[in-house]
Amino acid sequence: MSIARTKFALPPFYCPVDPAVHPQVDAIEKRAISWIDELGMYEDEKRRRHVLKTNSAEFFSRFAPNGTDENVLLAAKWVYWGFAFDDVRCDEGPLSDNPGAFVQMAGRVQRVLEAPQSLDAPEDPYLRALHDFGLSLRRQATPTQVRRFIDAHRAWLHGVAWQIGNQAHGIMPPLNDYLAMRLGSCGGFPTMALLEIANEAEVPAAEMDHPAVRAASEAAVLTAGLDNDLHSYRREQRDRHADQNIITVLTHHEGISVDEALTSAVGLRDRIMHVFLRLNEQLLPDASSELRTYLTCLAAGIRGNIDWALRVPRYTTEHEPAVDEHPGFSAVPSNPDPVAPPIPTIAWWWHELRS
Repeated sequence: MSIARTKFALPPFYCPVDPAVHPQVDAIEKRAISWIDELGMYEDEKRRRHVLKTNSAEFFSRFAPNGTDENVLLAAKWVYWGFAFDDVRCDEGPLSDNPGAFVQMAGRVQRVLEAPQSLDAPEDPYLRALHDFGLSLRRQATPTQVRRFIDAHRAWLHGVAWQIGNQAHGIMPPLNDYLAMRLGSCGGFPTMALLEIANEAEVPAAEMDHPAVRAASEAAVLTAGLDNDLHSYRREQRDRHADQNIITVLTHHEGISVDEALTSAVGLRDRIMHVFLRLNEQLLPDASSELRTYLTCLAAGIRGNIDWALRVPRYTTEHEPAVDEHPGFSAVPSNPDPVAPPIPTIAWWWHELRS
């Protein structure tokens, strides 16, 4: 889908959460890069530079600023892998518009993670790296944490497959379908599943599976996913191309301008952020220490994702080294409506709020 090149200025981000980063972020980055080089998780030097420019160690160090060094390193390894895999096997290349071939490949990828002895293509740098990550995961995480991460990983691949299917058939999904798809395709579920591992804090099942905790988790994931949509739209606009994105979904289905879509998208994003904060406030007083850590890191992750994205080369170029003007942060939502939006896939989150 071609788009006109016009100014796309990000508004202030509604995120009343203080920034934080792990104190050992530089050491974690060096060790993660050594792992990438040891496993050869790239095809050539150009791709290596592209992988490193994701600043994935900084990314996850903002999600778990008080995590255990070794386990934050483990999480950073997967984030580096996830960005690299997403670029080469999801967003670009021959699989990016071939859902059948992607699903076949994704099944093999998932099985390498599920079954630690199932690597049958060691020449594939991405399978090889994920296999190594999976072995470390089992050494450093509890069985429950491993299972939760594997389930979240499958949800991510499913979301990407849905996205690729839309792209292959020229489908611009309506808003309800897009948000359901984006929950999976943005990679938030496996990233958030790594929080328990990074902090060595396994949330009891009775809490983690509670509907209000599930709602808070999904709201955090989608807030970050929509933030990434806004950041990536700038890059896609610069390249004069955009596919499925909250902005293109709104302009396509509602017949509105990019500026109007931006206002609508930010308003929806802020309502989702607001319900996340309300759910957190509701849950924290009675939460176990493990759940408290998890919920606090969900909030840190939303803020950290913004701070990371405003500077990371993934969303900028040498000609646009950073956002033209830092949009800043707001303590109040642009749309303060406390009522659930008429979007079935997410409206149930508001129903988990106690009046």
